[in-house]
Amino acid sequence: MSLDKIRNFSIIAHIDHGKSTLADRLLEKTATLTAKQMQEQVLDSMDLERERGITIKAHAVRMNYRAADGEIYQFNLIDTPGHVDFTYEVSRSLAACEGAVLVVDATQGVEAQTVSNLLLAMNNDLDIIPVLNKIDMPAAQPAHVRQQVLDLLGGTADDIIEISAKEGIGVEDVMEAVVASVPAPAGEQQGPLRALIFDSLYDQYRGVICFIRVVDGTIHKGQQIRFHSTGRLYEVEEVGNLVLNRMPTPELKTGEVGYLIAGIKVLAEANVGDTVVEAKEEDVAPLPGYQPLKPMVFSGIYPINPEDYEVLRDALERLKLNDAAFSYEPETSPALGFGFRCGFLGLLHMEIIQERLDREHQVEIITTLPNVLYEIQTKDGEILEVENPAALPPAGEIQEVREPILAVQILVPSEYIGAIMKICTERRGIYLNTEYLDGSRAILSFEMPLAEVVIDFYDRLKSVSRGYASFDYDHKEMRAGPLSKLDIMINGDPLDALSVIIHRDKAYVWGRQLCGKLKELIPRQMFEVIIQGAVGSKIISREVVKPFRKNVTAKCYGGDVTRKRKLLERQKEGKKRMKQFGKVEIPQEAFLAALKMED
Repeated sequence: MSLDKIRNFSIIAHIDHGKSTLADRLLEKTATLTAKQMQEQVLDSMDLERERGITIKAHAVRMNYRAADGEIYQFNLIDTPGHVDFTYEVSRSLAACEGAVLVVDATQGVEAQTVSNLLLAMNNDLDIIPVLNKIDMPAAQPAHVRQQVLDLLGGTADDIIEISAKEGIGVEDVMEAVVASVPAPAGEQQGPLRALIFDSLYDQYRGVICFIRVVDGTIHKGQQIRFHSTGRLYEVEEVGNLVLNRMPTPELKTGEVGYLIAGIKVLAEANVGDTVVEAKEEDVAPLPGYQPLKPMVFSGIYPINPEDYEVLRDALERLKLNDAAFSYEPETSPALGFGFRCGFLGLLHMEIIQERLDREHQVEIITTLPNVLYEIQTKDGEILEVENPAALPPAGEIQEVREPILAVQILVPSEYIGAIMKICTERRGIYLNTEYLDGSRAILSFEMPLAEVVIDFYDRLKSVSRGYASFDYDHKEMRAGPLSKLDIMINGDPLDALSVIIHRDKAYVWGRQLCGKLKELIPRQMFEVIIQGAVGSKIISREVVKPFRKNVTAKCYGGDVTRKRKLLERQKEGKKRMKQFGKVEIPQEAFLAALKMED
């Protein structure tokens, strides 16, 4: 198909604003799927995606649409993940497009992620088609929300298309707007090959399948190619189109979207955002924007039953095959035994991995307190990256500790601004500014440490705003601060699974509260259990779980008092030996307690 008849576009929206439903209607209207093949949320193939109403794994699909002018156009819809954790994948999907359909829910209005995704699209110079969805709902406020969109984008009210994706109202207008407003792809058809990898997945029979957008040149079967970031060479085994299923074709030309199979065995060799070039072309410039995916949140995952260690390792290995952003490595804990230290893009990513371990692999796990990646500058001038508090060097060797700082935007109704600001300042947030979208809604901008966001911040935000607040964030920088390692010790032995790197001003309160919760949760033993919180060599909190006590003097009826003393001393010696050799079982609730410290 000629370049001027191709339209590459994406649908961007906040979670649950109707992105996947609109994609379903487009597939129906273009007859890409038969009525028998059709189901709700076709592009969301995981059960988790359907239940949560979010897109976790991006998809792409090709459609042919006969426009009002009688011409047939090739639509390449490149779906995007719908959560802040996957911002980089969203940016690479948008880089493969020329236009974006911005969907805004007429009942909820503009949300924080609407603004964030819109800015990503604008940074990629995409033409924006604003769409107001769910206009048929009783709670819809089309006039009010239309004004919010105009305040964001400018333009006139006539530019905004009103639809109901569920009922199919106005979908034809969206498709005509795509034809009229989204420019045809630009590229050098006779130039050297440059193709953008915007997604990839692992197939157990074919290896890694790369989803690509051909920017310049042509790619065909048998061609020798090179991945720019890794320098690895491959021979193309198959290329083709994506119409939900893979359809092989002899070649993919400039402007087209499709897939590439080249016998790649490891997902990490086909990085999202990388550029595919011809092997013989040495001086081809890569496409801009590529960056390696880097986990930001880390947590230990341990099997509840130690015999399930091998099962857990196999499950993590299979998850890693289809998720290049997920990382894991073995670790051991005196309290929890053998397990794995896992890296995630964010909290939602962590939840998804945990849920998939339970559903797809039936492994019961304990997860430790989430940590973030810290940079440690030693007194020798060396820079270390520490993802586990247990790996922190001794305090005497540390020059400074740097933590990741986020630029946070919170979109909130005006009446909740005070409560939201209080939460943010409690979490060491630095207020930047307030921007009012209209009389009733505002965007608050803060700088906040990631460590303060990963533990129940989102839940607190939703609870104080009655579910109306939404937030979005970007990583800004690594910043030095007065941070210390807080150790929790049980009978003098550090419980590394509950160790945290924390701001010194919060260490005392956190240590006291956590020791208090552990006292409630650790069952009584036959010997005394001492729970201590320590910063370095200084004990800052202490709790004691009293032992069970047998009345050994019950059988003494009279006689000298020394008989009773002898029995009590013998009991004391026995408990001392128990304490020396006894092992305290830490229940899973103790680790969950650390996640709910603010309750």
